[in-house]
Amino acid sequence: MNMDMTVILRISGLLAIVGALIYAIGDVLLLASKANLADYPNLQAYTKLLSGAEKMVVLPWRRLIWGGLLGVFATLLVLPGFWLVFQGLLPAGPWLALPLVLFFVGASVIGAFVHGSFIYLGEYVQALNQVSAESQPVVARMFSHHRTIMAITYGFVAACVLVASIWYSSLVALGKTIFPAWMAAINPITVILAWLLIKRILPARVRDVTEGAGFNIGYLVFFISVTVAMWQ
Repeated sequence: MNMDMTVILRISGLLAIVGALIYAIGDVLLLASKANLADYPNLQAYTKLLSGAEKMVVLPWRRLIWGGLLGVFATLLVLPGFWLVFQGLLPAGPWLALPLVLFFVGASVIGAFVHGSFIYLGEYVQALNQVSAESQPVVARMFSHHRTIMAITYGFVAACVLVASIWYSSLVALGKTIFPAWMAAINPITVILAWLLIKRILPARVRDVTEGAGFNIGYLVFFISVTVAMWQ
């Protein structure tokens, strides 16, 4: 591998690591908040509809918009990381490596839409708290429609990441890639599951600060492992 390609590979990995970290910060800004429903009587009738989204009522506008936009723009940094993954898988053959990378890329592109949509979800929650009782059903219906759209796109993202992660680990485990066999255990899904277990033993303050960031913590660890393996 020539020096120019080595530098490009390293830069791609570092960009992806930074992108995943920024994405996780965006998650925290959007989701690491707490709200006592007793302080917001206008929301109490919609507890089931909100299903945890009521905590966004406390988010100031600047935090809401930057929480959403950080993830949208961070996607541009994450995408080079999938090119790095492709290069590591290429010895297995392009027809085996390319489809799984496209699953990862598709998840990130649609994921940017999902992440940015949290801005509007938060706006609906705050509007539901502020409008008159007569107007609340209209806002609640809009919130419900928006949540349905997010559920569909979230499902697409989750399915793509799951397929790509299993595919990636299978290729690595077969020993047909640049990556060592032990890296078959490290993909976004396995790291997310590990994080959910580890969170249980972490101090409450750490759990609160990292609330909602599990998905991109999974990507962060994944990109770190891939970058280290390709750092030649």
